[in-house]
Amino acid sequence: MEGVSPGRDSVESATKKSSISSGGRTQDRKEFLHRFVDSEILKANLTDWIEDIAEENVAPAFDVPFELIDLQKFDYALEGVPFQQLIRMPSSIYASTSSTVEATAYLALEDFLHASVNGLWEAFWGQENDLLPFYISSLYDGNLRFYQAEKAIAKGKLGGLCATAIMLKNPRHPQGKWDDIIELALLRPDIGSLASVENESKPSLSIVAEALFFALRVLVARSISRSNIPLSLKSIFVLLVDSQYGGVIKVEGDLNKLEFDLNNVYESAASWIKNHARIAISPVDKIWNKLGNANWGDIGALQVLYATFHSITQYAGVPKNSVEDLAADHSSRLQTRRIERQVGDTRVNGDGLFHLQHRTASPEIVEVQEESIEVDAQRPVKLEVGSILLVEDSSWQNVYQIDEIVNDGEILFYIASSVDDPGKAMFLYVGSHPSQLEPAYEDMKLWYQVQRQTKVLSIMKQKGLSCKYLPQISASGRVVHPGPCREPYSNSNCDHPWCGTPVLVTSPVGRTVADMVRAGTFGVDEAIRCCHDCLSALSATASAGIRHGDIRPENVVYVKSGVSQPFYVLIGWGHAILEERDRAVLNLHFSSTSALQEGKLCPASDAESLVYMLYFSFGGDLPLLDSVEGALQWREMSWSRRLIQQKLGDISAVLKAFADYVDSLCGTPYPVDYEIWLRRLKRQISADGS
Repeated sequence: MEGVSPGRDSVESATKKSSISSGGRTQDRKEFLHRFVDSEILKANLTDWIEDIAEENVAPAFDVPFELIDLQKFDYALEGVPFQQLIRMPSSIYASTSSTVEATAYLALEDFLHASVNGLWEAFWGQENDLLPFYISSLYDGNLRFYQAEKAIAKGKLGGLCATAIMLKNPRHPQGKWDDIIELALLRPDIGSLASVENESKPSLSIVAEALFFALRVLVARSISRSNIPLSLKSIFVLLVDSQYGGVIKVEGDLNKLEFDLNNVYESAASWIKNHARIAISPVDKIWNKLGNANWGDIGALQVLYATFHSITQYAGVPKNSVEDLAADHSSRLQTRRIERQVGDTRVNGDGLFHLQHRTASPEIVEVQEESIEVDAQRPVKLEVGSILLVEDSSWQNVYQIDEIVNDGEILFYIASSVDDPGKAMFLYVGSHPSQLEPAYEDMKLWYQVQRQTKVLSIMKQKGLSCKYLPQISASGRVVHPGPCREPYSNSNCDHPWCGTPVLVTSPVGRTVADMVRAGTFGVDEAIRCCHDCLSALSATASAGIRHGDIRPENVVYVKSGVSQPFYVLIGWGHAILEERDRAVLNLHFSSTSALQEGKLCPASDAESLVYMLYFSFGGDLPLLDSVEGALQWREMSWSRRLIQQKLGDISAVLKAFADYVDSLCGTPYPVDYEIWLRRLKRQISADGS
């Protein structure tokens, strides 16, 4: 017939089948959600998986949801954002048999979430007269419905509250539906106590399993929602908090890969979590102080706020005021605060202590310790030779005395010794306390380096990398008590600014190549041995997919004390590359060509940096480089004219050959053949009788 497409019947049939199929899938998901109601059953189905993780038999890709540099930028953006908490978190959940403490905790959490979402909405999205499109509600596990905590307490449902949520206002369903959830928070009494330094301060896996249950329910509910709200169907943030600490879990994944087996809902959910979900877990850190006030600028609170910011973005889209724009005003705001915080009358008070005038910038109550009043507010606390640090983690305490301060050109760290074993020197890295991050960017780098290097060295240990040319973790934990050597230390709680600061202790200790070059003691034999030992270290880590990324004279130490044969150790693993998305640190003299061009490392990048280190350390002309473009031009000219090979040829023919080999690999995807060069260098060392 004219006017009728020959394929119309088949198209209509296919459309009808697709509609029926879609409707069937939606019904399956509704029924799945109806049956998926018990977090303990899901946890039981994940038990073996959790135990394998705890026993380190498997290594799931639990990334962190946020990079530290992004949190720093967000911190700057929040400087002008007012947050005010009306109800303080009690000092300890379940501290007494009375339900009053527990009830206050839920009220405080709701209040905190409301202050968070209200402050973020007004700062980034809201117009002057806009109403907040969110509200806060708590979840009752008896029927998985939502109640205001105050109403739940009045109805005697306090004991059944299991979560608190930021909800989207829904006039059709004012009591709240699961697909209205913007973000969930689980209030549990032991988030901080169960997080250990060995586990990178991550929450316990049992609590993680519980969070996964709630996250999956939200994702499934969103996938069958009929609302037009542009919520992301594939990701959800879950907050884990107690009376002092908090962390963030992000769960993301394609629900089309979830087999909605209605006869085995928990087994199919566990299978999806193990095989298809991408789970990111932040370290646990402080949110509330001893008075129960939220420390909005601390790392723990920043992580929670940043998760809330991203959760709002899923609903509201790109904010009117971007993080970058608000952060750009950091310098001007900092100057304004410095003017506001002028020291008032400096006369001595009756108690013999200098006091500062009151500050009007913050409505929060600030906890002030008498012993810290004499400290200049503009000057961060410094550690000196002779200072004592009492360091602990969940299972031990140790006392260290600082013997020497080391500057590697980027950060300060220390040579220290244990009070119990004063003859053994160790490198001691101390990250700045989060309260000190604002005045000095250097403090941020210290904090990052300690956390990052601890993570990298812990991974090396977990993977069983055994190599004497790599640093070993002697201890890692947090400062309990700092002070000069004349002060006694104790196990009592201390409110000193350094308390809670992360610490990393490594061994062995040696003299840096930079110091040897300055002293004129880095000769031919040392250069050959240095190349061999550094390649040995790189070979060991390459087998685990780890690249150093920051090879320079300050990050190689010559170990002589207490060993029969001196050797070199490659230290400074704070910028190591663990995965593809990690960005390489840039050093105009020592970074590889690919690091400067693309911000990433190729397989031969560390070997290329090692060649530059040997070249400059053995007297190669040190050019004045002030830009990436200039550094790349110098590399192109030096390699093309064979200046680097010629200089290394003055040391040894094998080093010249190694430089030629590295030149052939620069920028290619081909890995370094470490074994053959280690054999050649070892033969050279043996031939020289070194």
